[in-house]
Amino acid sequence: MGKRVFINNISAFLPNEKVSNAEMEDIIGKISGKKSRAKSVILRSNGIKSRYYAIDKETGKYNYTNASLAATAVRGLFENKDELNAIDCLVASTSMADQIMPNHGVMVHGELKNPPCEVVSTAGICLCGLTALKYAFLNIKAGESHKSVVVASEVASNIMRSEKFEAESDYKLAQLNEKPEIAFEKDFLRWMLSDGAGSALLSDKPNTTGLSLEIDWIETLSFADKMAPCMYSGADKTEGDFQGWMSFTDNERSQRSIMSVKQDVKLLNDNIVAITVEQALSKIKAKRNIKPEDFTYFLPHYSSQYFREKLFAGLENINFSIPYEKWFTNLTQKGNTGSASIFIMLEELFNSGKLKPGDKLLCYVPESGRFSSGFMQLTVS
Repeated sequence: MGKRVFINNISAFLPNEKVSNAEMEDIIGKISGKKSRAKSVILRSNGIKSRYYAIDKETGKYNYTNASLAATAVRGLFENKDELNAIDCLVASTSMADQIMPNHGVMVHGELKNPPCEVVSTAGICLCGLTALKYAFLNIKAGESHKSVVVASEVASNIMRSEKFEAESDYKLAQLNEKPEIAFEKDFLRWMLSDGAGSALLSDKPNTTGLSLEIDWIETLSFADKMAPCMYSGADKTEGDFQGWMSFTDNERSQRSIMSVKQDVKLLNDNIVAITVEQALSKIKAKRNIKPEDFTYFLPHYSSQYFREKLFAGLENINFSIPYEKWFTNLTQKGNTGSASIFIMLEELFNSGKLKPGDKLLCYVPESGRFSSGFMQLTVS
């Protein structure tokens, strides 16, 4: 069976001041000085009212790196440096680190300056926060770690600022293209993603005072055996051909905004619920023998309010209907922070005063990279 594993504390950090929909374009910029034609439609669909960026509103400069944002969230777990110094494992995840090398985890460790410990980093998109948590969970369960910290962080704005697309826009103008706007699959994500970090402290003992969350299990599944890339960066996809960034010249990378984040919206809409909910949860519910009535709260990570009713219908399709009054999400107020989202949701619920011993939580984290899905069961103790 191994050791029992508990989340003893959760911390969330959202940088700078809240950014309203009206302010977004002033902060991440207008491409070639023109307002986005897609912005209002996308914001109306995703339902997000506010989010946060690691950008100082006054200067327009970054005042956090991805690593420093993650480190700030980790420090929020502890009352003093001695408690941080006692951890024996740090697991960090992000979709886009500040650099390709070194490993993101060691950069966070370098920011924290706690004594030498095991450091691991997981890669991916939204799901990498949950895979980081699973590493720490299994490490403690096996008795290899006694006190682990997990942190997920995103500085998505770094890749969405208007200057990242100027070379493509200028190139299109130079080619006498009458429509130099960037493609929808790039513009779409500029109004969907934001910055933030969330962290959790795990150990093999529950808190002596206050609540803990026992991790019962974490399940993740990849469907890349049958699904093409849908959300990607550092690559280009044309007519089914997928090419990584190293196959392009420096000029091509800038002229085609190869390093930008892109999403095949049709592929997403057609498959995200059917695969990451219906197919994934059907397998997991059979393996774990779970029923919807087992759960007090359902914490779904979804990128847009557009998917809320589709997700509800997907659960109904596999006889796993969970009424909306059990759902807990803070997407509309705290934005879509990718891999950090599940921690930012859990932190708010954990500190809300709503939880009581015995409550069971079902967490759901999909990603459309190449269609992967994760579910986690927690019990309040």
